[in-house]
Amino acid sequence: MTETRPLGAIEAVLFDLDDVLVPFQTVGAWQWAWRPQGPILGERHVRAMVRRSLRGWDRRRWQGAIGQAPSVDLAALRAHLAETLGRIAGHPLPPEEVDAVVRRFLKPQGDVERYADAVPALDRLRSRGVRSGIVTPLPLESARWILRRAGIPEALVLASGDDPGPAVPAAAAFQAAADRLGLAPSRLAFVGDLFWSDARAAQRAGLRGVLLDRQGSWPNVKGTRLAGLDGLEAALEAPAPADADDAGAGP
Repeated sequence: MTETRPLGAIEAVLFDLDDVLVPFQTVGAWQWAWRPQGPILGERHVRAMVRRSLRGWDRRRWQGAIGQAPSVDLAALRAHLAETLGRIAGHPLPPEEVDAVVRRFLKPQGDVERYADAVPALDRLRSRGVRSGIVTPLPLESARWILRRAGIPEALVLASGDDPGPAVPAAAAFQAAADRLGLAPSRLAFVGDLFWSDARAAQRAGLRGVLLDRQGSWPNVKGTRLAGLDGLEAALEAPAPADADDAGAGP
């Protein structure tokens, strides 16, 4: 029996996909995409380069969301992944090699890594009558491919990088997702792993922004910040924090 108990004012929760519901920029993923036959990539090095590249990607997406730069699209996403690969390699790679690696990275083979808290969180929301959806800048084919291998329903995808018009984190993209659910943005929460272009951009669009900081990369954020999805319901039932000064988080 479904327990229809909403989370305060929240009637639906939107999730980013990569590094929120499914691990994405992992050492294993880059190993397979770039060096499937070896040599073995250094774990600490890859993690550091990915973290540095994600900071730049967060800044680039935020600039697009507030009109300081063109909105991000699939070409921008591929450029970000190419930049990350260059950081990992430590030297320029031939363009044809970069293109091949990025294509492989966006469509991993075999099993994908999983977060143990992702499917249970989706199940708990469903049991409470709270809807879930996924909005992702990834190509739709990539998103579906990854979700199938992670055991998460593909039907949850509400928006992808293939959709016409602005992509997340543009306010219009969040509004489009809200329209698909037939809800006002204020009735939605969005869970993402980047502060400015996920949590803050969602808040700017009228949603409840939740930062999922699995790696402890945003210690100065004073808004709703979680280390895992086990605490999601409790965080959403609590009053939304006042708009705090998070200048120490970037952008």
